[in-house]
Amino acid sequence: MSKRGQRFLVIAIGVVILALIVTLVLNAFKSNLVFFFTPTQVSLGESPKGQAFRVGGMVKMGSLKQVDLSHEFVVTDNEREVQVIYKGLLPDLFKEGKGVVAQGSMGEDGVFVASQVLAKHDENYMPPEAKAAMDQAAIRKAAQSVKSP
Repeated sequence: MSKRGQRFLVIAIGVVILALIVTLVLNAFKSNLVFFFTPTQVSLGESPKGQAFRVGGMVKMGSLKQVDLSHEFVVTDNEREVQVIYKGLLPDLFKEGKGVVAQGSMGEDGVFVASQVLAKHDENYMPPEAKAAMDQAAIRKAAQSVKSP
C-alpha cells in the first residue's frame, strides 16, 4: 500500500472513531436530559408521555398526605394543579406553601409519580421557570377577574 493510501486509511479510521465518540456522547446526553414543565403545561398535555420530566411550582396548602414513607401532595402554579405521589424521604425544606420541583413521570391514572423531590434552598429561591409560570398564571387570573364582573 502506498503512503497516500496509508494516510487515507488512518484518516478514515480516525473519522469513524470520532463519529462513534460523538454518537455515544450525544446519546448519553439525551438520556440524561430532563425537561421542566409547569402544572399548566402538564394538564394541557404538553409534557412527554412515558418519559421522565420535572414538574415544579408550589405545594398546595392542605394537600400533603403521608403514610410512612409514602407521600401525596399537589403541585400548583396557581392556575392548574398536578397530583404527585412520592415514596421516600422528603427534603427537610419541603413544606406546604413552598416551592418544589419533582422529577418523575406521569402514571396511567394521570398522577405524577416522582422519583426525586427537590425543595427550595432558601427564602428567596424558586426555579426561574417555576417563577415565570407562577407570574404568568397570576397575570391571567387577574385578567380574568377584570373581565368577569
